[in-house]
Amino acid sequence: MRSYKRGKGLNNYSYSSVQRSKSGIKSKIILLIIILVLVVFAVLFANTLFNGKVPFMPATITFDDSLTEGEVNFIKDTLGDRELPSNITVKAADTSSAPTAADNNTIIYDILLPTTDFYDSRSSVSPSEEFTYTSIKDLKPENKVLALDGNYYFDTFDRGAKFRTLTFESKDAGDIPSTIKKKLNLPTKDTTLSLMQTGVTALTRGMIDVLNQKGDATYFSEKLKDFMSNADYTHISNEVSFADNCSVTRTSTTLCSPTSMQDVIKDLDVDIVELTGNHNNDYGAEANLASIDTYLGLGIETFGGGKNSEEAGKPLEISSKNSKVTLLGYNYSTSTVANGQGASTDYPGANIYNEEQAKADIENAKGSGDFVIVDIQFFECYSYPEDGGEFPQCDYPITGQEEFFRHLIDLGADMVVGTQAHQPQTYELYEGKPIYYGLGNLFFDQTYWPGTTRGYILTHYFHNGKYLQTRISPHQYDDTYQTKLMDEETSRWFLGRLATAHAAQ
Repeated sequence: MRSYKRGKGLNNYSYSSVQRSKSGIKSKIILLIIILVLVVFAVLFANTLFNGKVPFMPATITFDDSLTEGEVNFIKDTLGDRELPSNITVKAADTSSAPTAADNNTIIYDILLPTTDFYDSRSSVSPSEEFTYTSIKDLKPENKVLALDGNYYFDTFDRGAKFRTLTFESKDAGDIPSTIKKKLNLPTKDTTLSLMQTGVTALTRGMIDVLNQKGDATYFSEKLKDFMSNADYTHISNEVSFADNCSVTRTSTTLCSPTSMQDVIKDLDVDIVELTGNHNNDYGAEANLASIDTYLGLGIETFGGGKNSEEAGKPLEISSKNSKVTLLGYNYSTSTVANGQGASTDYPGANIYNEEQAKADIENAKGSGDFVIVDIQFFECYSYPEDGGEFPQCDYPITGQEEFFRHLIDLGADMVVGTQAHQPQTYELYEGKPIYYGLGNLFFDQTYWPGTTRGYILTHYFHNGKYLQTRISPHQYDDTYQTKLMDEETSRWFLGRLATAHAAQ
């Protein structure tokens, strides 16, 4: 009996041990499952924390209340159903300065430029003055872009505007910001073509006396160099050829420039020389031919004149930064082949205007999708007063000029520029297209009349083939012959005077 009981006791002990063993294994399995679940959640949490995305679940994009409905729809349409690298929150803001290049997650959605009416005399305003903000995408010729507190947007592309920005907050936004930015395709300095046009250049007569005193022709360009060399293409209309034996007096009408005056053109980083003027053959065909060779040797392109009529009549086509502009230049004044200033088959000179040829030139350029600018050497306003005073009558288009310039717009030109005027003339919009009747003297020795010491520079801006804007920059010189930009107060008076002349037409 005792052994039986011991046996029974032994059996009971063994059963209990087995039960405890199974229970321990089950607990360990449960504990292991719990640990695995915790590890999975830890991985999910860490991945969400550091990457902003839950594995096996698509990332989402959230739009802050600061965005407009249009901005939200633009982003959605641009991204479509593409997979996001992580969760993204998009926020919008208005700032007075552009985001830095280092901030890859903030992009410019829109650029709002300070603008006013085309005929407004102001070039720069303070934030307290009256003006309108216009999206850079909606600019039209009647919108004149203003500098804001002295900052002109197209100078720097990061100041002088109000910027609407989008910030993509995420641990990894990937290429989402750059995709949106590419679709917006807003103008930047790298994608905006700038073309600067100027009036009469005649480096002669009294300027030669000053050159002999100073010994350096860059003296004349010193105060314009930084401004004019900033454009992609800088144009001058040089009416006088260079000659080694140049000798003229202050009253000469047969004109030349000493060869050392070429340093002015080099100093201004000139890219284009217009040759529609009336005096390039004054010192003979050889001086004109040599001057053209000098331009070509410097990498400068010419139009509106040339070594013969064929070259003189060639349009100048500018194709840069995904924009195409054609410059056409004609002499429509007293110069002719007969008087020795117009080009012929074997003689250099200006491109004399021919109606049928001009019509064909404009049609061909427009057919190629180019923006067409026609430069005209028209007749001069010579009614300057003997007492050397102001003569506002020369601010107006002279007889036949308004009709002729408008006719060129009717033929298809997108802009017409008068490069003949010694005293600057008014400007206007005709059929929604700009006409500048005369830019005045850029460099010359005419100081007896105040009107002939003034002028204005045009800087045209294009983006992806679209014309954006023309900036008018008034300038003046005195008996030092150093041309400089006008200050804002003088500029407002001057442009107001030209606008008054337009209103009185």
